[in-house]
Amino acid sequence: MAGAQRAKADTLALRRRLLSSSCKLFYPEAPVRIVRGQGQYLYDEQGAQYLDCIGNVAHVGHCHPLVVQAAHEQNQMLNTNSRYLHDNIVDYAQRLSETLPEKLCVFYFLNSGSEANDLALRLARQYTGHQDVVVLDHAYHGHLSSLIDISPYKFRDLDGQKEHLSQIPTGAPTGKTTPTQLLPMPMRSAVLSAAHRRRAGRHIRRAGAVFVADEIQVGFGRVGKHFWAFQLQGEDFVPDIVTMGKSIGNGHPVACVATTQAVSRAFEATGVEYFNTFGGNPVSCAVGLAVLEVLEKEQLQAHATCVGSFLMELLQQQKKKHPIIGDVRGIGLFIGVDLVKDAATRTPATEEADYLVSRLKEDYILLSTDGPGRNVLKFKPPMCFSRDNAQHVVARLDTILTGMEETLRSCETLRPQA
Repeated sequence: MAGAQRAKADTLALRRRLLSSSCKLFYPEAPVRIVRGQGQYLYDEQGAQYLDCIGNVAHVGHCHPLVVQAAHEQNQMLNTNSRYLHDNIVDYAQRLSETLPEKLCVFYFLNSGSEANDLALRLARQYTGHQDVVVLDHAYHGHLSSLIDISPYKFRDLDGQKEHLSQIPTGAPTGKTTPTQLLPMPMRSAVLSAAHRRRAGRHIRRAGAVFVADEIQVGFGRVGKHFWAFQLQGEDFVPDIVTMGKSIGNGHPVACVATTQAVSRAFEATGVEYFNTFGGNPVSCAVGLAVLEVLEKEQLQAHATCVGSFLMELLQQQKKKHPIIGDVRGIGLFIGVDLVKDAATRTPATEEADYLVSRLKEDYILLSTDGPGRNVLKFKPPMCFSRDNAQHVVARLDTILTGMEETLRSCETLRPQA
């Protein structure tokens, strides 16, 4: 945009006046104004470079030239809705089908992960004829009303759990308790988040449910070993519905639902047309195709395995050194570092996590927290994140944690003795 750049304080003032306060900023006490991105880096108005460990939406890297070029070239030619016959949408569906089990062969295109999960609910309920849903506790599936109702992450602060919903503990069931014993019967439709488990899937299927794999944060090679996170459960595990968003378009608003012929036909039997004005438009499909091309050409799935394993190794070393690190878990470039006040009680170290994130920002590293206690450092960088980046982040993390521990020891030394 031409013209003199607005002062940062003026931009912040305008945002506070024009946008709802419920639309939160990262680092609200000292926001970063980002004006440019490239690869795994973001740049502020002063030209300072930040390493982005948050940006799983920019899956193949911010402003990847091949993705930008694909969008630009198609924008110059045509962008319209999917009721006109066009090659891009069928080319994209065919290309996506090559990454999925053969059973998942019908595609719906949308604009956001929330739209995708909402449609998945409609498909599941139409196919099963039931409204009941089971999710993992702490799950989040989107911001539409239908999805807030099945997202414990959100509804716990609102109207609470609806009667049609049940939750499976994130930890694997133990003893003789099975997932079906945790559900109302008959249990007939199910949506699970990225941490779904094969054992839960078997029990849910036996109850007559369909299984929805929400791949919005973890799909497209992020887990490294496989292109889709549900494939971690074994070759014999195939969901009935898969939802995709965020990384699918590298920042462009694209989403997709893949399902079986049986589920799709049940939906078609209603006689109600499914039409989404911008879903599957030529530009969105050109962008989606370009993302898949970059993933393949740059071997980013294998890269996620290599760099992710290296990052996990470095973080495990930090766990041995710093008692505040209660756990390091994840796979590929989707990793969480659980900070706790005490190893025995596992009390979330929420304030410490906030402090770490703030200090890392001062070192030009952008990282976020997640989890019920907001105490889990969540690594989900662009897939071009490198081994050097991993070493740099962990070195800074080590320095900050060491400083925190020295300060704590100093305070204990100065504390008056009883």
